[in-house]
Amino acid sequence: MGFRRTVTATLTTAATALAVALVPQPAPAAPPTDCTYTHSGLVPLNDLGTGSYQGVMGGLYPGGSNSRPSAHNSAGVNLAQNQVLPRNAAGQVDLVNGKVVLISIGMSNTTQEFQKFIQTTAGYANLNSHLVLVDGAQGGKDASSWANPADATWSVLATRLSAAGVTATQVQAVWLKEQFVGDNLGAFPAGADNLRNALANIVRNGRAKYPNLAVGYLASRIYTYNPLRSAGAYQQGFAVKKLIQDQINGDTTLSYGTGGVAPWLSWGPYMWADGLGSDGVAGGVPGRSDGLEWLCSDLESDRVHPGPTGEQKVANLMLNQFSTDPTTTPWFNN
Repeated sequence: MGFRRTVTATLTTAATALAVALVPQPAPAAPPTDCTYTHSGLVPLNDLGTGSYQGVMGGLYPGGSNSRPSAHNSAGVNLAQNQVLPRNAAGQVDLVNGKVVLISIGMSNTTQEFQKFIQTTAGYANLNSHLVLVDGAQGGKDASSWANPADATWSVLATRLSAAGVTATQVQAVWLKEQFVGDNLGAFPAGADNLRNALANIVRNGRAKYPNLAVGYLASRIYTYNPLRSAGAYQQGFAVKKLIQDQINGDTTLSYGTGGVAPWLSWGPYMWADGLGSDGVAGGVPGRSDGLEWLCSDLESDRVHPGPTGEQKVANLMLNQFSTDPTTTPWFNN
């Protein structure tokens, strides 16, 4: 009897435990988002100008300037007017039925923001009817993935182009926003130089796979409220700056146009701002001189990826550039 009572008690306890386990339990509460890192004290590149960060001059373009040098700008305008044209599936110019394809390349932030850009352009009345936007960016795929021409990221993009009813020879413009995983660049400026090299490989891969790829626009990261990733997110801008500067200065490994190995490159746009600015107050001192600031509510709970308002803010910045830049208006606008 004592043995049976012991067995019965054990079975009853097990059954009770199982019953409890089968009852849906409330999910653990998500940790509260830490929004205290409202500014880093770093100066946006477009405000840094001829000043320097760890010995490297600011500005988006050479000499601390935020404007494209005249010759480089003219080259981009020429390509936009005479090379980025509606093309048929074989890549031949077809001004009646052809397509101009703008792709995105990048990571999770990139695909979130480009998807919102696609949605936003649907409400833009002056959008070129020949333009097709294809989001090629993929979550979890950092610069190292895209820098490898044999990586599966390129196959996924090829599948997306096919699903959109366009071909590789119709791809003529790219929006590129990339970083190393975790914003881990290491020591500056060596880490930014390594990212610059990866970005260079990506644009060369793009030109090799898409022979009519004529123009490329590189974007920066937005602000992160995660202080552990803040420096890397900021320094990513220097990698983009150096890549574009090297092309402007005649780097033959970044040649563009007929016989070139890369698309013509430009900023498009620079989106980093120092959070809420030095006072840490929304609507107070902005994160940069043109008024751009990033609220904690613009980001997801990880304080790195954009939330709905952050995605829309990026999409608006993109639409403003693509609808007004003389190197994009000939093929972006109707």
